[in-house]
Amino acid sequence: MANSEFTRFVEITKRLRKECPWDREQTHQSIRHSLIEETYEVVEAIDKNDLNELRKELGDLLLHVVFHANIAEEQNEFTLQEVIDGISEKLIFRHPHIFGTSTVRDADHVKENWEKLKLKEGRESLMDGVPRELPALLRAHRLQDKASQVGFDWEKKEDAWKKVEEEMRELHRAIEAGAAAEIEAEFGDLLFALVNYSRFIEVNPENALRQTVDKFIKRFQYIERRLKESGIDIHASTLEEMDVLWNEAKKFE
Repeated sequence: MANSEFTRFVEITKRLRKECPWDREQTHQSIRHSLIEETYEVVEAIDKNDLNELRKELGDLLLHVVFHANIAEEQNEFTLQEVIDGISEKLIFRHPHIFGTSTVRDADHVKENWEKLKLKEGRESLMDGVPRELPALLRAHRLQDKASQVGFDWEKKEDAWKKVEEEMRELHRAIEAGAAAEIEAEFGDLLFALVNYSRFIEVNPENALRQTVDKFIKRFQYIERRLKESGIDIHASTLEEMDVLWNEAKKFE
């Protein structure tokens, strides 16, 4: 992208900040939720492999990046140039095998070095840098992956699966005991163990669950549509009727 085009874009955002009543009122906190929403819209476009939509959503996301930088600049906190310089320097520092003299064996070696370099930047723990705001499945996956970089991991996927089975047994015991707090804790442990196993079979748990949720919605909406076509109120339908339509929906996938 030509520098003049980017400069024009930045100037447009600054003019909006000065002249638009709504834009002028916004703060980092007031548009925080919108940044998260735009990020998920980018992800949705990727999931749909809709490149035209991805192009537009990336533009929306870029707007938020620049907008936050503009707000910070107005308050003499930092500038957009400092944001750009900062990420440039970080990329150079974290890729010594490209911009320096280091060598790497493969992609896994790159990841291992990446975590070591993060600690050199001042982080005190490998667990730092994974936001609490991430969806729990994704956060668990990232934390487990970080721990694995220093060898804190099962050696074989079979061992990871044994942990899943162990947590399942503990959940069953908690359910039988009827202890609500323990049931929730054991259920969380089971989910965490399943996420850990997902790494060994190279499945991203967040993506897998999102696909299953979308599949459930599609099948349930088929049930709603078919019942409506038959003049049946879904609230008055039976489980058996809905189950038949559920199986019909599966055949069309």
